[in-house]
Amino acid sequence: MSSNREVARRRTFAIISHPDAGKTTLTEKLLLFAGAIHIAGSVKARKASRHATSDWMEIEKQRGISVASSVMQMEYRDCVINLLDTPGHQDFSEDTYRVLTAVDAALMVIDAGNGVEAQTLRLLEVCRARNTPIVTFVNKMDREVKAPLDLIDEIERSLGIPVVPFTWPVGMGKGFGGVFDIRSDSMRVFRAGDDRLGAEPEVIEGIDNPQCVERFGAAFEQARAEIELIQGAVPPFEPAAFLAGSQTPVLFGSAINNFGVREVLDALVDLAPPPGPRVAIQRTVDPGEPAFSGVVFKVQANMDPAYRDRIAFIRICSGRFERGMKLRICRSGKEIRTSNAMSFLSQRRELLELAFPGDIIGLPNHGLLQLGDTLTEGEELQFTGLPFFAPEMFQAVEVADPIRSKALRKGLLQLGEEGAIQVFRPDTGGPLLLGAVGQLQFEVVAHRLAHEYSVQPRMLPSKYRLARWVTCENEDELKRFLKTNAHRVALDVVEAPVFLATHASELRVANEQWKNIRFHTMREHAGLVFQSGMFD
Repeated sequence: MSSNREVARRRTFAIISHPDAGKTTLTEKLLLFAGAIHIAGSVKARKASRHATSDWMEIEKQRGISVASSVMQMEYRDCVINLLDTPGHQDFSEDTYRVLTAVDAALMVIDAGNGVEAQTLRLLEVCRARNTPIVTFVNKMDREVKAPLDLIDEIERSLGIPVVPFTWPVGMGKGFGGVFDIRSDSMRVFRAGDDRLGAEPEVIEGIDNPQCVERFGAAFEQARAEIELIQGAVPPFEPAAFLAGSQTPVLFGSAINNFGVREVLDALVDLAPPPGPRVAIQRTVDPGEPAFSGVVFKVQANMDPAYRDRIAFIRICSGRFERGMKLRICRSGKEIRTSNAMSFLSQRRELLELAFPGDIIGLPNHGLLQLGDTLTEGEELQFTGLPFFAPEMFQAVEVADPIRSKALRKGLLQLGEEGAIQVFRPDTGGPLLLGAVGQLQFEVVAHRLAHEYSVQPRMLPSKYRLARWVTCENEDELKRFLKTNAHRVALDVVEAPVFLATHASELRVANEQWKNIRFHTMREHAGLVFQSGMFD
């Protein structure tokens, strides 16, 4: 089996969107059309026994939202597709950011009624910073939504790059007749829920075909005029520009009705790039290299609560993975065995015998692996780009029953390792501190502590409002700083020191008094690569 051929078959992408844009529904339908599942679970059916395949956590099933990224692998048209569904809620943007470091392309889902929303903009900034190719799917055309020309203009202004419509909607809401495929000069007729796997869609050939006007009347006349307008105004699609992240194709449809899903899959297979080179501190690693390398971009605790397990998700960057091979954790120098390596269809898992660059593999992990760890067959490597951001909200946490204190610490350590929340241990003792981007993170952690660790946490307000990692080239000076400010110093899950402040002025004073101490807004990985820039 040729490794180069297997690399060329891989498509690894993340689905990103604002909450409620239909991202998880589209994920389900992509799995359905690829033949990975037989019945797509509705994210609206709260009381039903079915839930979305990609929403496996109990709190996700209760609330109907995604709060953790999930991984799914499937085959479609001789391609192996690794699909990563990400949280849409802004409180979990860190998890999404880390997932985006592990993919080669992104599928952006936009609610046609709301257009480009705030969280979508933040994720787009991440994609633009990495020049990630983006395919755009405008969802919910079966509802009364914004005019398509307005949507295209909004997407273009928000992305700051040209958009190229591949399909164009004919009508909307109850009058939604289907989409016209501009590139093939044909119309696909919409029938709610009729676009099933193996079903032949109804197609009307030609934009000037009188059948289109006969059946769809003024809606088609308007669509034809809009198509002629955009064909004169929009640049032609250029694959190189798309791969550079400077142009995005746009498709319209209705995920809940299975309409337009097949076109999205085809676009990803035809356009999205196979795995490319990955940058490490030491050198750039090519996917075609024979030696294995991979990076841990996600750690998930309690995917199977019965076993209290932790799974490390690893993006393969080069070489060929074989179950049972011995791998070295570059950070610690320790060796890890891989006899229990697995592949995923969200919570469903199978033992994995063989995998290639672009694939996502899971390794059971009992604290050996941390976010950002690089695994190799022996070479010293550290892949870059996996971030931890300084939190903006803090709460202290105690346990209601003192007998469960050990269980509380164990649970928080594991949840901190997976990046669900940041956990800080104050240098002078006292309750552990939780740091988060948003309030929902605290609620999810409290829920998971209660249901997965049998701990009833007591969340307490904290006086702190800012946290910055601190470093210094002079080790003795760093020790003096930490000792002098011990009442405002804590250690995170990798024992990196953090300076805590109640407001920005404390930070400015510390910076003025300690000129050689550097304050950092971001820690990149367990190897402690930092980024400065505190006072914005």
